[in-house]
Amino acid sequence: MQETRLGLIGYGEVGGIFCAGLKAQVGSVHAWDIKLADAAIAAPLRERAAHDGVVLCDSAAALCAAADLVVSAVTASNTVAVAREAAAHLQPGTVFLDLNSASPGAKRQAAELIEAAGGHYVEAGVMTSVPPYGIRVPMLLGGPHAEALAGRLRAFGMDATAVSPELGVASAIKMCRSVMIKGLEALVIESYTAARAYGVEDYVLPTLQETFPSIDWTEQGRYFYSRVVQHGRRRAEEMREVANTVREAGFEPWMAAATAEKQDWVAGLAARGLFADVEAEEGWQAYADRLIAQARH
Repeated sequence: MQETRLGLIGYGEVGGIFCAGLKAQVGSVHAWDIKLADAAIAAPLRERAAHDGVVLCDSAAALCAAADLVVSAVTASNTVAVAREAAAHLQPGTVFLDLNSASPGAKRQAAELIEAAGGHYVEAGVMTSVPPYGIRVPMLLGGPHAEALAGRLRAFGMDATAVSPELGVASAIKMCRSVMIKGLEALVIESYTAARAYGVEDYVLPTLQETFPSIDWTEQGRYFYSRVVQHGRRRAEEMREVANTVREAGFEPWMAAATAEKQDWVAGLAARGLFADVEAEEGWQAYADRLIAQARH
């Protein structure tokens, strides 16, 4: 059997992890990212690619010419745009794996573009944070080609499960989960920060611990704050797609929309340097204190 020629669109955190993790499992690995056009931003990407043995392409056309399995790992809002760009250059029979956290409707739009170009579209719902797992992160696949691709990915050492031949099911599972997970992040930040502002956190957290004893609420709080500070912008984009998912189901997405706003607000403060010298290992209190100081300034 001919070795897989892998192409990653989006050479950010997730794309980089997949490129490095799959390098030994496939025949070749190419990557393309729009950031490569900016010399200042491109330098660390080129250094990482050189270290990991990844060939960087200067365009989507060059990447599609070099790959028979294309993986899209971009921000949620660019899901359809990237599929449209790739569709213009795909070789017939190319498998297009869409990892992006987008709504079922967006995934179906992307699928139409890829299939019309002769490609084989597979949606993926990445079910938890990638860094702790690497290529073993649990993924749910959907679409007519999902079962075949799942077996192929498992041979690479990946944790891929086909859940439905119908497009939209895998992304719906992912999006509905995110209502809860990303929403809980936003709730914890709002609850803990307000509790600390009132000086009542030593009363509030023990009641949470009593009600939900299986969760370490202090450590969970630290983790939630750190992840939102680091990835809030990306999480906000995902939550806007979650809101679209809820809307596509016929409901007003009040909770998902509010979560997106909260994530975006924290990300904006982080971009302005509010948490610049706070280490991820510090307690949630360090993040909350910055938010309180900023609000009282």
